[in-house]
Amino acid sequence: MSTNTQRSAAALPVLISVFFFWGFVAASNDILIPVFKEKLHLEQWQGQMISFAFYVAYTVGSLIYFFISKASGGDLLNRMGYKNGIALGLVISALGTLLFYPAAESSSFGLMISGLFIVGLGFSLQQTAANPLAITIGDPKKGAQRLSLAGGINNVGTTIGPIIVSFAIFGSLAAGAKLDSLSAVKGPYLILGAAFLIVALIFKFSSLPNKIEYDDTADTSNVGNSDSKSALAYPQLWMGMIAIFLYVGVEVSTASNLPEFMRVHLGTETSEIAPYVSLFWASLMIGRWRGAVGAFDVSATMKSILGIILPYTAFGIFLFANKVANHDLTPFYVYALVIVTVIIADFLSKGNPARQLLIFSFCGITALIIGMMTTGLTSVYAFISVGLFCSTLWPCIFTLAIAGLGKHTNQGSGFLIMMIMGGGFISLLQGYLASDHLLGIRMSYLVGVMCFAYLAFYGWKAKQILAARGITYDKPVGGH
Repeated sequence: MSTNTQRSAAALPVLISVFFFWGFVAASNDILIPVFKEKLHLEQWQGQMISFAFYVAYTVGSLIYFFISKASGGDLLNRMGYKNGIALGLVISALGTLLFYPAAESSSFGLMISGLFIVGLGFSLQQTAANPLAITIGDPKKGAQRLSLAGGINNVGTTIGPIIVSFAIFGSLAAGAKLDSLSAVKGPYLILGAAFLIVALIFKFSSLPNKIEYDDTADTSNVGNSDSKSALAYPQLWMGMIAIFLYVGVEVSTASNLPEFMRVHLGTETSEIAPYVSLFWASLMIGRWRGAVGAFDVSATMKSILGIILPYTAFGIFLFANKVANHDLTPFYVYALVIVTVIIADFLSKGNPARQLLIFSFCGITALIIGMMTTGLTSVYAFISVGLFCSTLWPCIFTLAIAGLGKHTNQGSGFLIMMIMGGGFISLLQGYLASDHLLGIRMSYLVGVMCFAYLAFYGWKAKQILAARGITYDKPVGGH
């Protein structure tokens, strides 16, 4: 990595600002699903087409990126520039938000998911550029922690997104009230599009690097593949692609099917679901703020203190946002006890991405089983706690998957972004299996259990693959 790239670490705050938008839109989809399902009388699997269209756009965008790079004989981002790529992606996403106006006016489900698809196309380009930047603009051994920090900002968006969008749609309607039309949906997304354009200008003129220079010698860490012409020759990458597919899948499907679970088993109205969806995504923020502690250049003692303060600060943001939204906070205070589990799990991982992936995956399996075996708010909080254990899996998988790829890192990053489509396919699969004549909404969460099982396997296998090539994260990273 070049000296200029190392110095660009000072631009990290600008870079991670774009993570906010990814989270805001992704979490807001969970509000749109029950709204459109109720208003347009959709089946549960049809409602999940919202997630499907949004996340499959990542795959389509990545394929477009790959084929353009191949056809032009060079990596697209290396030619157009990283910050320019992020700015272009923001403009594309802004164009997608424009479709929400005619979609809401005509109550067109097709137009609405088309708009989300275009937003997702823009996000695909943004993520292809932003994730490797976050890993490489500083100490590579702290790349996972920087992605956790960026993910923490992402989850500020996921926490307030459902609240803001729900308020924009339902306004001051009394609990249980129904919408007369879908026209209220267009406002927040048009405003969001304007914000995309403003941030695109900020990126265009920021001090972020337009190029990342990798040491070609990094390829030699992957024995037998130093002359490889494709990132797919590296087992840690293609196995990591499967892991990203299943990780995004379990994260999205757990949240997007939560409203239906609460409707069926708790009788919760659509207009009352926002704080619970918000808490799921806040759980990712809580875990990521804990995981980001290693990225700070402070003493080990201070890191231990921050490792307790930051998760509860993130929880405080959730409480504050819902207090401002005038939601009853009484049911949520007990969740402070659940947060202890992610603090302990993160401490046991000692900053090692492979170990953390293994531990957090087992915790996720446990949470889903508890959710399926219990009733009432206990089951709801068990499912919500899956967010805690998904929180740092993206940086863990991403860090392990691109380790040792050297000059193939950009290509590998694009392949990983492509697999975000798992959020669409897995949520659609769970929505289908949630039918009463199949598994039912409660037992449909077995899909998530299977996803976590593979993630645990990948954490174990990736450690072996990388260790055989001299890449190890056994030393504590960031003082955990």
